[in-house]
Amino acid sequence: MDHRHLIAILRGITPPETIAVCEALVSAGITLIEVPLNSPEALRSIADAAKAFAGRADVGAGTVLSVEDVDTVADAGGVFVVSPDTNPAVIVRTKQRGMASYPGVFSPSDAFSAVRAGATGLKFFPAEVLGPKGIKAMKAVLPPSVPLYAVGGASPDNFGEYFAAGCAGFGLGTFIYKPGMTAADVAGRAVAAVAAYDQGKGK
Repeated sequence: MDHRHLIAILRGITPPETIAVCEALVSAGITLIEVPLNSPEALRSIADAAKAFAGRADVGAGTVLSVEDVDTVADAGGVFVVSPDTNPAVIVRTKQRGMASYPGVFSPSDAFSAVRAGATGLKFFPAEVLGPKGIKAMKAVLPPSVPLYAVGGASPDNFGEYFAAGCAGFGLGTFIYKPGMTAADVAGRAVAAVAAYDQGKGK
């Protein structure tokens, strides 16, 4: 499946809301959906969404902090793992379970540790602290084949700055979803994000 490099981060979502919100995202063109494990009944939401959107979207987990977490995500049907930190054991186990790995990095040491462990892509977090200049400086020394994602402060208003710094895509948290938002709220924000992404990519 060919995805836009846009990951919707649904922190705090509950299982009864999950399918409607995911449908809004997928209909708008966002097909990478992350449910952080510190959300209520996160594994149930992941399992429900993975089943409902098989072939239409990839569903994974965020805030994955341990090897045990990795196994529970894989068993629930998740296909990718996102972490706030760089933990080589988590990255290795994620790849062993056949999932994509997106660890959080903040420094060149983090980034190279993650690449050596087999990370699929790197999540620069919090991007609003690093800024496009910090990411661009690290991009210059990283393997060009490893995609970089700006997470934490990324929104359609600044996609262009991060694209110029060398980012492939974004993780969208509170911009795309906050507890209490309706599926219609999410749909409007998802459409705006897709339009800005496509414009930035020259589509």
